[in-house]
Order: sequence, then structure tokens, then C-alpha cells
Amino acid sequence: MIMNLLLIFIPISLLLEYVFKAPPLWVFITATVAIIPLADWLRKATEQVAARAGSAIGGLLNVTFGNLAELIIAIFVLLSGNITVVKAQITGSIIGNGLLGLGLAIVIGSFGRSRQKFSGQNAGQLNSMLFLVVIALMIPALFDYTERLPGFSAGSEAARTNLDEYLSLAVAIVLIVVYLLNLLYTLVTHKDAFEQEEGAHEGKLWPVWQAAAVLVGGTALIALQSEMLSGALEATSTTLGLSPFFLGIIVLAVVGNFAEYIAGSYFARQGKIGLAINIAVGATIQVALFTAPLLVLISYAIGKPMNLVFSSPLELVAIVAVALTVTTVTKDGEATWFEGVLLLTVYVLLALAFFFVTPGEQALVPNPLALTHEVVAPARAA
Repeated sequence: MIMNLLLIFIPISLLLEYVFKAPPLWVFITATVAIIPLADWLRKATEQVAARAGSAIGGLLNVTFGNLAELIIAIFVLLSGNITVVKAQITGSIIGNGLLGLGLAIVIGSFGRSRQKFSGQNAGQLNSMLFLVVIALMIPALFDYTERLPGFSAGSEAARTNLDEYLSLAVAIVLIVVYLLNLLYTLVTHKDAFEQEEGAHEGKLWPVWQAAAVLVGGTALIALQSEMLSGALEATSTTLGLSPFFLGIIVLAVVGNFAEYIAGSYFARQGKIGLAINIAVGATIQVALFTAPLLVLISYAIGKPMNLVFSSPLELVAIVAVALTVTTVTKDGEATWFEGVLLLTVYVLLALAFFFVTPGEQALVPNPLALTHEVVAPARAA
């Protein structure tokens, strides 16, 4: 009932943006609230699909439709030339899905249960993919650092930038191929090993066309709201005194992945912790191995080249922290509420670090996005 009442914020946000030309802060807030009930409807439609097609495909659809909204946000930010914010959003999605999303699911699912059990084999496959994420995102950064060492230098800054771009393009293609092969492995050749036994669906199933319509329509509306968020980003950051880098890595990432958070928590509450893990960790993997590489390819197509060099040490540490923490929590095939708390604690600590990482003088700069770029860029040159 409450979620349906929140749907009123969809027309409110549209009126504020396109009719009343309201201040960006109000557009940002109303669009953020509007995404919440839309994400809940995506969860409902995905549950219907999962009841018909199985939890593996249902989880994949939830992850894909959830990340589609995030992809659209990133494309709009990319078009504006804010590449650093796009990279921050990618990092924020990885840590948000793996730590915040999974942590919430475990804590909410643990109410009234001493522990929750799930497939250790499935978790092991996901954890292996997480470590591939770490390796894939570390290599471009280490390559960039190596090219700046005496005896390894490629020459001019332009030459190093070209090498970074060539490597990023090659890595992007490899990661997309590996991700598609992973889908083939888990959904086709070894489907039986990764399908979850989650019990029968409660209530009447929707017709297929209704579930499909909700998925497509909900995604389209989330994309529209996300575009409005993107447009209000810079002005909102100035009004609130927060850096666009922080808004990208925390706020935009959380909003863009809100559907997965709601779905994962709902399924965990229903005792379907295996599906919740598929959604949370699967979304993390999809962002790193598919969404980020796809953004690299799109960036060249639209003339705004972006590489995969995450040159901020804090971002790289955050990605490593996700892989280590998630693997530690899920390796034994069961979860308790305190393990969920541990995941949430790591996320809060990282969020605090990202909040304080940019200097306070940023608020004095006319274009905050320019300083965000400068804050991260020197780390590359160090």
C-alpha cells in the first residue's frame, strides 16, 4: 500500500522538471523517491518470471533490468563529459550491490531465523567471478602506473593515454566475452547445478504479458527518472555542499541499483536467500564484467572516450574489500544476521572514506565536476 502511494512522486517529479522548472534539488529528491515504488514493481514482476522460469533466470532478469537503469544514468553522465563521475558510479555499484545490497538481504532475511542456508557451489562460482573482477579492474590501473616508472615510460602523456585506451578496449572485449560464457555455463551447460530449490510461488501467477509489460514499463520509467537525476546532479551537489564524486559513488549508485536492493531483501525475507545472493552478487559481477566494459565501448561510439583505469587507490581498495568480505561471508553456504551486519559495516566505512576523500575547497570551485576530475587525476600521475 505504501509503495503504491509513493507512485504519486512520478507525476510530481515530471511536473517539477518540465512544467514548473523547479530547483534541481527538488527534482533530485522527488525523482529519487519515485524510483522506490518502481523498483518494487520490478521486483514483483521478476518474482513472477522466476516462478515460471526458475530462480536462476529470474535472478538474472532482476539483475539485468536493475542494471539497465544504472547503465542509462551512466550514459547521460558520460554524454556530459563527466567521466570521473561515471567511474565513481561503477565503483559505487560494485560496493553497493556486494556490501549494502547483500548485507540488507541477510539482515532482513534473518529475522526469526538463526541461520539461512544456500548452495555452496553457487556461492563458490560467484566468488570466483568476484576475484576475476578484482584482477580485471586492477590490471589497467597497474599498467598505467607501470608506464610511468623510469625505464617503462611510453613517452608523452598523450602516448600513455593512448596505451591506456587501447588496453581498456581490449580488456572490455575480453570481459564481455567471459561474462557471456559465464551465462552459458550457469544457465545452459550446468543449469541443474545452479538452479535453486526455493519452493512454490504463493498466490496467483500473472499472465506472461503482464509480467513483461511491468518489467519493460517499469524500466522505462526508472530510466526517465534516472535521466532527471543525472541532469540535477551538479546543481544538487553544489546546493548540498557535496562533491559530484561522492554523489556518483554513493547516491547515484544506490538509486541506480535500488531495484536489486528491494528484490534481494524481499526474497531473503521469503526464505529465498539463494536467489537474494544471486541478485546481489550477480549484479556486482554484471556491473564489472558487462556494464563497465559496455560503457567503454559506448564512450568511443559517442566520442567521449573512457578507459578502465581506476586510478584512485581508495576505489581499488574498495573493490578488493568487496571480493574478500563477500567470499568470507558466503564460503560456508550459510549466513547469519551478524554476517549481514559485517557487510553493512564495511560499506559504511567505505562511504565515510569517500565522503571525506575530496578537499573542502571543492565547494569554492565554480564547476565542482572540474575539481572532482582533478582530485582523482593527480593520483594517476603520482
